[in-house]
Amino acid sequence: MSLAAFIVSQRDEHAVPAALACRALGISQAWFYKWRHGDVSLRRARRRALDAAVAWLFRRRGGRDGSPPITAALQDLGWKVSKNTVAASMRSQGLIARPKKKRRGLTRADRRARKAPDLLKRDFAPPPAVNQRWVSDLTEIPTGEGPLYLASILDLNSRRCVGYALGVHHDADLAAAALCVAIAVRGGDVAGVVFHTDQGGEYTGGELTKVCARAGIVQSMGRTGSALDNAVAEAFHSTIEFELLSRRRFATRAEARRAVVAWLEEYNTVRLHSTNGLITPVDYEHGRRRPGAKPYDQLRRRRHHHRRPVGERDQNHPAEAASPPVSVEPLRDGHRRRAVSGPAPPASRAAAAVADATALRAALDPGASTGPGRQPQRQATACRHAPAPQPDQDP
Repeated sequence: MSLAAFIVSQRDEHAVPAALACRALGISQAWFYKWRHGDVSLRRARRRALDAAVAWLFRRRGGRDGSPPITAALQDLGWKVSKNTVAASMRSQGLIARPKKKRRGLTRADRRARKAPDLLKRDFAPPPAVNQRWVSDLTEIPTGEGPLYLASILDLNSRRCVGYALGVHHDADLAAAALCVAIAVRGGDVAGVVFHTDQGGEYTGGELTKVCARAGIVQSMGRTGSALDNAVAEAFHSTIEFELLSRRRFATRAEARRAVVAWLEEYNTVRLHSTNGLITPVDYEHGRRRPGAKPYDQLRRRRHHHRRPVGERDQNHPAEAASPPVSVEPLRDGHRRRAVSGPAPPASRAAAAVADATALRAALDPGASTGPGRQPQRQATACRHAPAPQPDQDP
């Protein structure tokens, strides 16, 4: 029996008022009446409607969208909701979009072939226009008839898959076929495009180098075995594996080919991309932008950024540049330094604060003032509760 049911039974059997029972048990009367009559608040009704909308949007693409694209879709439908609220709704409903999985590489370098230099150096920021930087990679699609290989090419400006090819062999001809498709999709005039790949043998020789030379494409290559040097292409194939391959098993290569082509069409025209500010790649190339979307540098900001020395201000930040100067003063007992805004407090105030803290410590713990081993604790307590004294003053 629940606690609320017990209160009801006491009222029915012994005529004990619900208010008296709530006070005796130390629970809220509002909670009891909410249990009895149901929560009819507008906030709770809105949350139930939001949960239903989140669950519907999650199932619409087979559970492949996380909280950012679902938030953007809700905002397009007229909801005023944040990403954290959507994430909490998904968490409460047990809706998990993408678990982590171990990666297996397929890159096989040809040691005899000439390697192009790395012109991107892990700078995957979107260029100002299309047809400036392309990235490419190959991945394997397992089927019941054997593996099927996909070669894809992405434009870094919009993250659109501008060219792809599917074949039975993992070789240079497949990579060259995908490049020819990308050149045709972009109208043939792609001279000066930086074509970035890994150092796999399918990119260092054969027909692909001839296609690049005829079209005026400049090749760029990252290091062998380093996924971060070609992170955008690797992430794209990881998305294919999560959204398509992990959910389906293909009996034939023809079935896999139809499914991959349909997914690529959905990726370019339906799927919201976070780098574009939650805009599809095709819409992004046509000039559509979402108001208030974060730029690329904010989305890819590193966690462990370089820390400025204490006291140094960021002149590019208006609020921090206009703040008062910060003085750095040493502390005792192992503390290296402390930043104090504004002028230091007078020595008399610091000494009085230290004396008050020491007296309070002695009153709370009489044994704290005896023995040499407890002296550093009194100094550390004073440092925590009061401003540090001046170096030339002895408290």
